[in-house]
Amino acid sequence: MRPLLSCPDRVETQRVRRAGGVAPVRRRPVGARALRAQVVAVMLVASASALLAACTSAPTTPPAGRPQARGAPIFIGHSGRWLTNSDGQVVIVHGLNMVYKRPPYEPDAAGFGSVAASALAIDGLDVVRLGVIYSQLEPEPGVISRSYVDSIARTIGELARRGVYSLLDFHQDEMSTAFGGEGFPAWSVDTRGLPVRTYVFPLGYTESAALDAAFESFWADRPGPGGVGLQQRYAAAWRYVARRFADDAWVLGYDLFNEPWLAASSEDQLGAFYSRVIRAIRSVDPRHLIFYEPSVLFDFGAPTHLPRFSDSNLGMSFHDYCLSDAATHAVACERSERLVIANAVARSASTGDALVLSEFGATNDLVDLGRVVADADSRLISWIEWAYCGCKDPTGTIPPSIEGLVSNPRLPAGGANVDAAKLAVLAEPYPRLVAGTPSLYSFDRVSHTFRLRYTTRSPSGRSFAAGSCTAIVIPPVQFPHGYAVTVSGARVTSASDAGVLTLAQLNATEQTVSVGIRPAQGGSTREPELAALNACT
Repeated sequence: MRPLLSCPDRVETQRVRRAGGVAPVRRRPVGARALRAQVVAVMLVASASALLAACTSAPTTPPAGRPQARGAPIFIGHSGRWLTNSDGQVVIVHGLNMVYKRPPYEPDAAGFGSVAASALAIDGLDVVRLGVIYSQLEPEPGVISRSYVDSIARTIGELARRGVYSLLDFHQDEMSTAFGGEGFPAWSVDTRGLPVRTYVFPLGYTESAALDAAFESFWADRPGPGGVGLQQRYAAAWRYVARRFADDAWVLGYDLFNEPWLAASSEDQLGAFYSRVIRAIRSVDPRHLIFYEPSVLFDFGAPTHLPRFSDSNLGMSFHDYCLSDAATHAVACERSERLVIANAVARSASTGDALVLSEFGATNDLVDLGRVVADADSRLISWIEWAYCGCKDPTGTIPPSIEGLVSNPRLPAGGANVDAAKLAVLAEPYPRLVAGTPSLYSFDRVSHTFRLRYTTRSPSGRSFAAGSCTAIVIPPVQFPHGYAVTVSGARVTSASDAGVLTLAQLNATEQTVSVGIRPAQGGSTREPELAALNACT
């Protein structure tokens, strides 16, 4: 949930001002609902300020899975909070979101394809959270669009050819186009007879009783067309998608529901929904990670009280946004953003589920962006920033171009088509594969120095053998003239200009490995190569 709006007409601008001042009279929240009202009210104030500035400154059985791409990886699982592979190495991923929110909702229709995949790989970014829009997937009750799933498969394939994972994300904002958002097909929106109108995002969350009713109907699994429960249809759609990609190791996992809005429903109901969808997926796919998300209020600092789930191969996908203007409220934003990450770590510690920070950013405030990246790195958490492109996002930052790394995804990420300053924040060195358990990694953007420290024992307690491989991604944008390495406890096995630095453990005894990387002169750095990662075992 990006707390910003699109430029509306004058009437809607005035409504933003009123909404920012008071909570809706029709709902006098108490307890958790008071928090909801506070969060959304602050969000709307921030949105209105940004809005006025921007607007005044600018005039039924699916087909078999596709063949595996060259160099297909091992399926990613987890060991506690860590993503891991079957060799026991810890896996860290960095990447971007790509959710196309306009009809036909296909990423390649927006121009996201082989050119974008190459751009990501060149800059060392190796995961995309890829939006799947339910209204396009199941346009009529019980009717799945094979052609739409084929389009998602094409994008997964383009990314895989460059060694980039896809995290499939059933994405929604404000539930449906009827409310000014996207996500659900009209047949699955049950407002219990309340009238529907379109709002400028995110006003529907505070001003629309019909939107609240529609979410409450969904969390209660009210009967829909044919007397079939709304959740039952949704779970069946996920089962179709999971069956299609069950054998594709380039799919990192499944993100079940973007930013759940509970309205008057409870986290127990949200948990029951997740359990239903997890069961549906597991009936056809026992291997992929499944990611659940906490309530959208978690994004702004509220803790989660979701129940613990019985499935052993789960992760929590969470988002981290500041409600205030980070440029003028830096201290408050820093505190809020760190609280979100601390809450996520606490959830993982209590459940043993993996963690991925799957949304943050949506801004050209490089100080705030760099701070969240550094905070995630300091907690050793994989991250996926919002977003690769603005792509006319109707429920995002104003103007949408602010949230994107590139302007046109059809074109290479260079020259005027890329925000070079943002790229310099996001394309950083990081440990992609670790033969052990990381205890520290960080990148200083002033001195361009990177540090990594890890023990040679895996999170599960396994000791790695001598020669076991660790791989560090070295983006050329950070080291255009080459780099120098210092290491203890391992030896360098890659070429001096490699875009993937590989290390071999010196001996079989448990030890701590320390790595330092600093800029060099007179050399160069090649782009990261998939082959180097595939060979790192």
